[in-house]
Amino acid sequence: MDKFMYHIPTKVFFGRGQLAHLAESVKAHGSKVLMVYGGSIKKIGLYDAITKIFAENGIAYEELAGVEPNPRITTVEKGIAICREHGLDVVLAVGGGSTIDCAKAVAAGVTCEGSAWDMVTKKAPIKSILPIIAVLTIAATGSEMDTSAVISNMETHEKVGVSAPGMRPVVSIMDPEYSFTVSKFQTAAGTADIMSHVMEVYFNNHPDAYLQNRFAEAVLKTCVKYGHRAWQQPDDYEARANLMWASSWAINGLLTKGAPVGWSVHLMEHELSAYYDVTHGAGLAVLIPHWLRHMLKEENVYKYVDYGTAVWGIDASLPPMEIAGKAIEATADYFKAMGLPTTLRELGIGEEYFGIMAKKAGAQLKSAFVPMDEKDVLENLPQSVLRSG
Repeated sequence: MDKFMYHIPTKVFFGRGQLAHLAESVKAHGSKVLMVYGGSIKKIGLYDAITKIFAENGIAYEELAGVEPNPRITTVEKGIAICREHGLDVVLAVGGGSTIDCAKAVAAGVTCEGSAWDMVTKKAPIKSILPIIAVLTIAATGSEMDTSAVISNMETHEKVGVSAPGMRPVVSIMDPEYSFTVSKFQTAAGTADIMSHVMEVYFNNHPDAYLQNRFAEAVLKTCVKYGHRAWQQPDDYEARANLMWASSWAINGLLTKGAPVGWSVHLMEHELSAYYDVTHGAGLAVLIPHWLRHMLKEENVYKYVDYGTAVWGIDASLPPMEIAGKAIEATADYFKAMGLPTTLRELGIGEEYFGIMAKKAGAQLKSAFVPMDEKDVLENLPQSVLRSG
């Protein structure tokens, strides 16, 4: 196990009624708020609840509405301009991962001397970051407790991640009831995103990181048990609660400390989203089974055995390669059972951009569990167009 430093300064208020802590949380960090949100919080009454709290507590605020499912740099730029114009000192994200990621980029961009896109692409340094508070409404990205944001530039067909310690929210309010109205499709896609976060670090070259690997299996088993249950019964509180808490622990550093490994499926999917603006979790669900097949070798089949027996309950007495095959099949079948696509064609993706997407993704996959290059990506993407997982 490698040496590491682990620190999570996010204060979490989890469970029913925790929005009651919003005013005190804002006042602990500032007095003038930018409220960032997408399109659903007014439908569920959350917008009215928050603005009432602001009115009752004398908290001034401005709004950045209409954040896209793949948050765009143009929206980030609007938020930065609002903060600068009104001298805002706290950024409140109300929504899911896209909204929180947008809020993080806004909070980091306010003091940045370069353009917002220069900041995202690391051409301009991040100097300081406004405090970020999150009110979570969907279990998926884990952005409520991590240090990263992913922003899209639709003009250049780029989807890029940016990270800094100060991007971790200072407070996250997580009431599972706010996720009751999440659609079946988004529930399934969110579950696939959580599972991908875990799988991409669970498949690592650190067999002695025993505790991290067992933690990862626990999060995956939680997704398997409660993801489909939430999909079937949207107002099942325990299902939503377990899924929401799993999303946080999947990517807040717990699973990677001491066992670092490079991202793989996410980097490939970012290229798909950059060109086709598809739902992130749906793209991951298509790619994951093909990625698992591509990585499988005699020397690493032991990881598949662990995965298959611990997560899917496959008979440990079977030959290792058979266990691996059954584990991959179980993963693909799980996504399919929740109505997620099994081919890129179902997402409206053809082969016209494969060359450039493979080149971009392949350049970033050298530190993955099984290193990949442009050729490897090109071998996987065409399979994903026509062949189901």
